[in-house]
This record gives sequence, C-alpha cells and structure tokens, in this order.
Amino acid sequence: MILLLSTLLSFVPALLCAAFVYWIDRYEKEPRLLVGAVFFWGAVVAVLGAVVSQLVLGGVVYLATGSEAAADLVGTTVLAPLTEESLKGFAVLLVFLFLRRDFDSLLDVMVYAGTVALGFAATENVLYLASAGEESGVEGVLTLFVLRGILGAWDHAFYTSFIGIGLAASRYSRSTTVRWLAPPAGWAVAVGAHALHNGLATGSSERPELGVAMFLIDWSGWLFIGGVILVALLREGKLLAVELAEEVNQGSLTLDQYRSATSTWSRAAIRLRALAAGRLAATRRFYQLCAELAHKKRQLALFGDEGGNARAIEDLRAEMRLLSPQALADRT
Repeated sequence: MILLLSTLLSFVPALLCAAFVYWIDRYEKEPRLLVGAVFFWGAVVAVLGAVVSQLVLGGVVYLATGSEAAADLVGTTVLAPLTEESLKGFAVLLVFLFLRRDFDSLLDVMVYAGTVALGFAATENVLYLASAGEESGVEGVLTLFVLRGILGAWDHAFYTSFIGIGLAASRYSRSTTVRWLAPPAGWAVAVGAHALHNGLATGSSERPELGVAMFLIDWSGWLFIGGVILVALLREGKLLAVELAEEVNQGSLTLDQYRSATSTWSRAAIRLRALAAGRLAATRRFYQLCAELAHKKRQLALFGDEGGNARAIEDLRAEMRLLSPQALADRT
C-alpha cells in the first residue's frame, strides 16, 4: 500500500510535468520515443548510477575521515550534486552528440534536459516517500509529497536545464572558446545550484529560515528558466516568420498556411479541425516540416552545407508541396 501510493504520487506528477515540457516546444516536436528513452534513463539508469557511485564515494570519505557525520554531509552537499547532474547530463549529451544536426533550438535541448531530470526525480521521490511511509505511515508519505512533489516539483529540472543551456550555447556560438567552455560551464552551474539546495535543506533542520531561503531560491530559479523558455519560444516564432516568408512565393505553402505555421494558437485550433476532418496526420506533419525547414535554412546560413543542409532543405520543400493540399490552415 505504501509503496504503491509512493509510486503513484511520484510518477503521475512527474509524467504530467514531462508532458507539459513536451507541449512547450510548440513548433518542432522531438521524437516521442527518444523523449521517452531519456525519461527512462533518468528514472532508472541515472538513479542506479547515482546510488552506487554515492555509496562508493561516501565510503571513501568515511575511510578518509573516520566520521559518519562528515561522510553524510559531503555525500549530501558534494557527491549527490556531482553524480546526479553528471548522470542526468550524460543522457542529454549523448542525444546532443548523436543528433547534433537535429538540435535546432534551445527548446530542443531543454526538452531533453527537463525530461531526464523529471524521470530522475520520479524514482528518487519513490525512495524518499516510501521511506517516510515506513516511519510515519500514509501521513508521512503525504507530508513529504507536498514538500518534494509539489513545492519542489521542478527542482531537478531547474538544475539540469543549465546543462541544456550550455549545450545550446555551444551549438550556436561562432566562438571556439564558447563552444568548448559553455557545456562544462552549464554543468558547473547545475551542480552548484543543486549543491546550494542540498546545503540549505541540510541546514534547515537546525535553522528553519534556511528552508525558507531554499524554497525562495528554487522558485526564483524556476521563474528564471521559465523566462528563458519563453524568450526562446518567441525567438523561434520570429525565426519561422522570417525563414518561411519566401516559401509562400516558391509555392511550398500558402499564405494561410504561412500564418498558421507562425502562430502557436492557430496551430492548436487547426489540429482540432484536422482531427474532425480526418486530416490530422497530414496537417501535423506539414507544420512539423515547416518548422524543420525554417531551422535548416538557419543552419545553412550559420554553418554552411553542414552534413547536407542544402539537400535537406530541398527534400523538406518537396515533401511540403506534396502535403500542402491536405494540410488545413486558419483562414481568420
């Protein structure tokens, strides 16, 4: 009963948050299978790796100091942030390295960073909530759920988002220095933010005001990352507006489709109409291609014919022309 309740209270909110993160990327969706694999990495691989590495490294600290208290303190404030952010970030790095040409915007990286972090948080919360349930029953589970599942719902995503920001900066910077330094800098900020949270949480048992400071810092971080995502979303909309304008003249899409492709609200309404008309698959694919084309044209301008950008652009245009007659558009 306790384990089932702990699992439901951990995974249901995490999956809802992950669905929200996926929804935020309005213009060009990432592959669902890959996003699911990243969530699995966070929930299983990263958690197991963190548990094992922290046990081993914590044992080393204990042998070196002879103090269990010192080992616990170092484990919480140093080892946990280092191992957890490294293991979560490794999944984002793998996707980034193998699909580098398909990383079209900051939002792409943030989807993977947020998703792997939410997967990690889900399993971690199961462990904490189940432990609380063994000591205090259902009341203990519900109390800790409020603290971790509601008040701290986005903490892990907040930390790991900095890794995504670092990778995105590396991808689109023209500076060699930035390309090499941005990823480790993003990782360092993620570790630092995580360590600060854990340090304040540890100290709050004796000084409650530190707990208040912890939540205020965490929530401020959520707002900051939310602002970054909003700016990235607005910039992506402007990019589509600029890059797709000439496609109307070339016949890849109509003027109504152009307006729809550059408006998140129109696209949401069109999907409902397309579903009713039995044209959802073609309509969804068409507007996905619009976003991919805009980003690919930007990559061609920035990086040249990297990996065949010019050919990819022509292939995207050809598929768009085929789907254009079937894709619904907002005529308001």
